[in-house]
Amino acid sequence: MYLNCKTYFSFRYGTYGTEELVKHAASLGIKRFALTNINNTCDAWDFVDYCEKNKIEPVLGSEIRNGNDICYILLAKNNKGFEQINRFISEHQKDETAFPKRPDLQDIYCIYPFGSVSVNELQAHELIGVQVTDINKLFGLSVQIHTDKYVICHPVSFQDATYYNLHRLLRAIDKNIILSKQDPKDIAAKNETFSSPAQLTEVFQAYPSIITNTVNVLENCTVELNFKTDKTKKLFSVSKEDDLQLLRKLAFDGIIQRYGSENKIARDRVEKELAIIDKMEFTAYFLITWDIIRYSQYRGFFFVGRGSGANSIVAYCLQITDVDPIELDLYFERFLNPSRSSPPDFDLDFSWKDRDEIIDYVFKKYGRDHVCLLGSYTTFQTRAILRELGKVFGLPKEEIDQLDSGNLKDDKIQRQINYYGNLMRNFPNHLSIHAGGMIISDKPIYHYTATELPPKNFYTSQIDMFVAEKIGLFKLDILSQRGLGHIRETMDLVKKNKNININIHDIEKFKNDPKVADQIRKADTIGCFYIESPGMRQLLKKLECDDYLTLVAASSIIRPGVAQSGMMKQYIYRFHNPNDFEYIHPKMKELLEETFGVMVYQEDVIKVAHHFGGLDLSEADILRRAMSGKYRGRSQFEEIKKKYFKNCRERNYSEYVLTEVWRQIESFGGYSFSKAHSASFAVESYQSLFLKTYYPVEFMVSVINNFGGFYSRELYFHELKRTGAHIQAPCLNHSEYLTMVTGTMVYMGFIHVQGLEEQLMINVIENRKQSGLFLNLADFIERISPGIEQLNIMIRIGAFRFCGKTKKELLWEANFLHKKNSEPSGTGFLFHEQPQQFHLPELVQHPLDDALDEIELLGFPLCNVFELAMEDPLNFLPARELSLYPGELVTVLGYLITSKPVNTITNETMHFHTFLDSEGEWLDCIFFPNISRYYPVTGKGFYAMKGKVVEEFGVYSVEVTECRKIGLRERNAFPNKLKSESLKPKAESLKLII
Repeated sequence: MYLNCKTYFSFRYGTYGTEELVKHAASLGIKRFALTNINNTCDAWDFVDYCEKNKIEPVLGSEIRNGNDICYILLAKNNKGFEQINRFISEHQKDETAFPKRPDLQDIYCIYPFGSVSVNELQAHELIGVQVTDINKLFGLSVQIHTDKYVICHPVSFQDATYYNLHRLLRAIDKNIILSKQDPKDIAAKNETFSSPAQLTEVFQAYPSIITNTVNVLENCTVELNFKTDKTKKLFSVSKEDDLQLLRKLAFDGIIQRYGSENKIARDRVEKELAIIDKMEFTAYFLITWDIIRYSQYRGFFFVGRGSGANSIVAYCLQITDVDPIELDLYFERFLNPSRSSPPDFDLDFSWKDRDEIIDYVFKKYGRDHVCLLGSYTTFQTRAILRELGKVFGLPKEEIDQLDSGNLKDDKIQRQINYYGNLMRNFPNHLSIHAGGMIISDKPIYHYTATELPPKNFYTSQIDMFVAEKIGLFKLDILSQRGLGHIRETMDLVKKNKNININIHDIEKFKNDPKVADQIRKADTIGCFYIESPGMRQLLKKLECDDYLTLVAASSIIRPGVAQSGMMKQYIYRFHNPNDFEYIHPKMKELLEETFGVMVYQEDVIKVAHHFGGLDLSEADILRRAMSGKYRGRSQFEEIKKKYFKNCRERNYSEYVLTEVWRQIESFGGYSFSKAHSASFAVESYQSLFLKTYYPVEFMVSVINNFGGFYSRELYFHELKRTGAHIQAPCLNHSEYLTMVTGTMVYMGFIHVQGLEEQLMINVIENRKQSGLFLNLADFIERISPGIEQLNIMIRIGAFRFCGKTKKELLWEANFLHKKNSEPSGTGFLFHEQPQQFHLPELVQHPLDDALDEIELLGFPLCNVFELAMEDPLNFLPARELSLYPGELVTVLGYLITSKPVNTITNETMHFHTFLDSEGEWLDCIFFPNISRYYPVTGKGFYAMKGKVVEEFGVYSVEVTECRKIGLRERNAFPNKLKSESLKPKAESLKLII
């Protein structure tokens, strides 16, 4: 009876969850019905799964629409029909063309709305759908002549009147209109809810043939979806045997390169892994990954293979990863084993500049019918809900902002926003793209899903990673990472600037380099992947980290779970005092002695859950994945939790011990890394550190040009200045669009100047290459013809300083010349005229004017910023002297760099603020909740602070008790010239100690 049912995957239309729809149907005694979401099959697999669990026969299809207009409903007669529907939707989504009036498909039923086509035109598989509201229209028609052409087509879109209201709100959000302006054609009819089979039968009792036809159509539709088979591409060459032989050859060739020819441990481990890979039928998966790496090497792209795939020595030998699993005692079974409940996947990171080409290669190599990016669903969450509903109800922006800030009034509209907002929370909003997941299927992708074509022109599945995993489509992650852009561009700049080729994969050299070790120990890591944040820099100092293994541990310890569980501090203490603590239980010493009884890696969670908590390995893996948000079975997670406590009590652990261990598992597991993942991060950190140590100027320019990192551009230019580079403001005769370096001379790129138009500056650079340097302002205006606003920006940032005139003189001259040039002369220029000489009174350019121009146009000044401070930095204690005054009150002056709010156990907010002092050194300050309230840090600027010096594992901070913001100096207090290079002002004068 039910040929047209929707869920909330009819985005911004339906209101049923998929499982909820099926359970409601089951409660009404419905034994077979169809899912027909609008222009998609997103939740088809979940629908089939839920139907099987509720003993319902599923029918799959889609309601095809052009805008608001319903064209027809497609129902799949069989698996081939499901594939045809997916392909049909995909082709029209790809081309963004209207769906045709009559689809040319065979293994389907096509049901047209009543009155949209003539019954005489219909083919065998085409039908006319009759809704309850169409009954009276049947009177007088020759229904009995065409008894096999009419079916009941009662739509189901929402649960009841309340959800009808929610449906209307969703439609208004979709149309971006207020509710009162809603057009009836944009919304469903009020009766689009489930009626019982008896009710529908009664309505159509005068037309028994229509009832019979409807039942026949449903019974003639049988789609069988197999959840248990591997659907990923299974062959790389022509046969499984050839694939295995190729993988074996590549692996053993790799052993020689990685370990030499006599390493028996490595050879034995490769044999063991190859046997498991073959048994689990992942040979082609490894070869496809190797093929992608081979292509990237051919193209000269830099990459990092990471994740649990780095547990594999085969992956290491194939150069998929640079992590030696023997060195770190990594277990292959963490990546691939018969008990593991989840499929493995490789994470391959590429520079953001290279990633799209790699993806394009995969599409072209393995075929567009077999490859797509993984979709994901953006869901409605609190902030978006409040803003969207606020607009729909017609609230002014000020009230919407109040809603967003949590200031809810107790009025009728806001109560409705709150009520309906709670109903729609977690509804899918629209289809998006997974961060990097790709699937390569054995059969054409349309056997499993329809696809869409987002702006980057890579086909994207309508199913997400959870469905893909559930049905046996194992993803390969092709990810983009700014840190790799830093590394690749540094290598290019070093080659260009110093003619040196760097082997960035010589990891052993980097690990054993004493200068690199010293760089880590000092936490001089700004710009380096994953180890530049204030928290990570402090951790490196606290651990006195100067070796690879400690850095691997640090990469996981810094994750929120360890810190929030209180175990990061414990780890640091135990690291320095390995004989001065007790393990919570002897079993924990047995399992975690390497990490001093602290769970540092995901493997630790699995080991503790299995060996301590008595869970089997597959349950332990589900536990790990559920905590990390990669598993949807919450009920299964709760069952595993109950089993853990039951097992622990049966093993006679004390309530304190079993509860504390679970607390650590729960607080830690959701944020943990696998050891191999941490090792991969550490490898990339070493690569960045090596470049920063030996090629600091080129490295920092690369960080700046890739616009990625923890800090602002200002901080990276500050760090670049510390390398000894001579930083020049943008110059029309020397700068490129991005920042460039020659020797130690660095010219800022035009991209950093706010308000400058990209195309104009590209034209400037091209003109300069073709016609030579600009001679003067008049020459520039004549050759480029910029708008006066753009011209003024260039003058104010100092881009015309080669003219030898002040900015004020240039601004006066520019406006005169621009006006003159804009007047039509009727003829072109045959010869360059000498620029007109202007006789102006002296126009003094004050140093503060330059600094203010730079702050406005760059976001920061190029001089030493402390020269702008109203108060003398020499009257404050520098950060380097904090260690001389532990426990004492001091006054310090800092320039704000970054802030981190943290919720306390009493649900108050404290802050960790990071500043620079006048010598360019780091100053870490702690603002407890009451201080954060009374002395808020209100954004960028200088802050004078009073507080107590505290020390933890050799790292010094200031617990602030008072704070005030300091302004800029008055003009008459400025020197005649600001020092753009000075970062270390003399510090002989007395520092004030309170």
